[in-house]
Amino acid sequence: MNSDNRTLPSQDGSFRLTPLEMAGQRRRRDWFAKTIEDITGTLESTVFAEEIAHLPGIWQGVDPRAKVVAAIALILAASLGRTIPTLIALYTLALVIAVAGHIPLDFFVKRVWLFLPFFTGIIALPAIFSIVTPGRALLVIVQQPYLAVTEQGVRTALLLLLRVATSVSFAVILILTTRWASLVGGLRALRVPQAFVLILGMTYRYIFLLLHTANDMFLARKSRVVGRIKGAEERLWIGNSIGVLLGKSYHLSDQVYLAMVSRGFRGEAKALQPLRMQPMDWLWMAVGLLIPIIVLTLGG
Repeated sequence: MNSDNRTLPSQDGSFRLTPLEMAGQRRRRDWFAKTIEDITGTLESTVFAEEIAHLPGIWQGVDPRAKVVAAIALILAASLGRTIPTLIALYTLALVIAVAGHIPLDFFVKRVWLFLPFFTGIIALPAIFSIVTPGRALLVIVQQPYLAVTEQGVRTALLLLLRVATSVSFAVILILTTRWASLVGGLRALRVPQAFVLILGMTYRYIFLLLHTANDMFLARKSRVVGRIKGAEERLWIGNSIGVLLGKSYHLSDQVYLAMVSRGFRGEAKALQPLRMQPMDWLWMAVGLLIPIIVLTLGG
């Protein structure tokens, strides 16, 4: 009688894989499929975000310099907010701007709240307990030694979550409603260091080219995989693939630099379309600068 970890003979005398081997192959196929799906999903979401920036929304038509200043001011207002109602009001304002900018609300909320529980939530979780934030107990977990969930701790954790969610919301609105070239041009017009702007622009453009390359490599690997592959061989292929991608990126950087120099690049990035501030742009910027002053005046 064969055990579960041996190859089983079939009726025609050939051998078939055991359930354990079949499960291992299925996991490997699922890993390849999931990797390709994740890379493709990242590319598709980026293309979708670029399409939002071209929609005729109220926020899309604002000058990128005014949007950058207003977004920074609104993020500052969220940082200055010290009460839950203030932060809820600012987050509601972010939702209103998102809807007015034709950003799908479910897409916007998921983009903001998807990673908050994993990062900010982990940081905020200890604050709800009495050993970190003493106060009136809402739920006693252990009597000796005393451990409870306190009202002050819950309020502190909620403040942190709302503050981060509101700040990220305004940053996401700025990115989704502004074409990348315009955003980079707006940053340069606001005297952001030139080296930072160039590195940011080149990184954004060519990271997607590397994602396309990685996607093609995984698809080529998947189309050539027949039968069982050992884990050591898979790890060797992943290591080689990382090396190939690094080599391609280094070679690409040289080619891009030489192409830019041959076309007249002398270290200064220039926008194809000149930026002009309109009265509505000044109004948006003034409103954005006024909100943190109101929050600070009212005591948060």
